[in-house]
Amino acid sequence: MRDFAAAIGLVFAIEGMLMAGFTDQMRKSMAAAARENPNTLRGVGLGAALVGVAIVWASRSLL
Repeated sequence: MRDFAAAIGLVFAIEGMLMAGFTDQMRKSMAAAARENPNTLRGVGLGAALVGVAIVWASRSLL
């Protein structure tokens, strides 16, 4: 549970840094995502989740 909380904290920290540092670009990206087909967004989200799980697995198993 500690690792999960740390991971959520990192997500918030990274999102916050992106929003603070690249406000206009983030706004444009969010507007573009809002216009995208929901199935495309689901596919991208699933792909990102799978990549994230693979990275966590590799870092725990191989390093």
